[in-house]
Amino acid sequence: QLSEDVERVSENPAEEREEDMEVHEDSSSVILPDGELGTTTPSLRFSKTCLKNVFSVILLFIYLLLMAVAVFLVYQTISDFREKLKHPVMSVTYKEVSLYDAPGIAFYPGKAQLLSCKHHYYDHIPPLVNPGQPGDIECTTQRINYTDPFTNQTMKYALVVQGPRDVKKRELVFLQFHLNETDQDFSAIDYLLFSSFQEFVSSPEKAKFMKDCESSYSSWKFSGGFRTWVKMSLVKTKEEDGSETVEFKQETSVVNYIDQRTKPGSDQLFFVVFEWKDPFIQTVQDIITANPWNMIALLCGIFLALFKAADFAKLSVKWMIKIRRRHLKRTRQVTNHIS
Repeated sequence: QLSEDVERVSENPAEEREEDMEVHEDSSSVILPDGELGTTTPSLRFSKTCLKNVFSVILLFIYLLLMAVAVFLVYQTISDFREKLKHPVMSVTYKEVSLYDAPGIAFYPGKAQLLSCKHHYYDHIPPLVNPGQPGDIECTTQRINYTDPFTNQTMKYALVVQGPRDVKKRELVFLQFHLNETDQDFSAIDYLLFSSFQEFVSSPEKAKFMKDCESSYSSWKFSGGFRTWVKMSLVKTKEEDGSETVEFKQETSVVNYIDQRTKPGSDQLFFVVFEWKDPFIQTVQDIITANPWNMIALLCGIFLALFKAADFAKLSVKWMIKIRRRHLKRTRQVTNHIS
């Protein structure tokens, strides 16, 4: 800017001379005292000009400092936004339902036999009339054979039972198994839960469906000689690609079964109850807390402040040049007047 102003002055010397002549005429028309001409007026003007220059320089440095702070804020804002994009926050929401989609319960009984299966309500399970003897099977069941998804050689037999639906009435499913003999020291039956029994029934390839379920879901056990009470809760997880996965969380309580049969024998009895824990479906998804619109608004404000500061700095430099030129003119006028 200084170079531009110097060039402008060098290009228009005639105008400068005319302004000098006008100012000289104005100053020559004023009669000043001899004592004030050489001492008081130039010193006062010089002191005021010096103060103005110092003040302008201070303002210029202040706005340069503000510009540096604004640039740092821009860098920090962009860095925080990129960091939040890399580390999303887990969001958990709960949706209340009155009816669940009936889950599928796949049992792997081995040599054990299903004796009875019933749906009860309000947590009321009546006493068993003939424990250890075949009873009513009121549940919807499916039997399926498929190859083990991990070995692809072993054949597995699964008994799939429709789980409870009505959470308002606290519906539960009570099953009783019987195992006559076992080769192991500990007798237990494996089971796994999957989200929809209806999807299994309507699937054209049930064997493939069960292989996928076994690959995706965890399996649990319940032991013989006890009543195992399973309370289920459903968790849905939304992935980044928009897909949704479902898994079960369960709370298990075990109560000892007192065998009151006249001839207990050496066989094992298994009792298991499945019930929904609560009517809330838990949905988990990752969300990005960084809002791009907030960042854009902040950056726009910072850039506007930068342009405003640059404009003010430009005007300050022009003002300083103008003051300097006026000071030089006055100095030449005083010198010419004295001479």
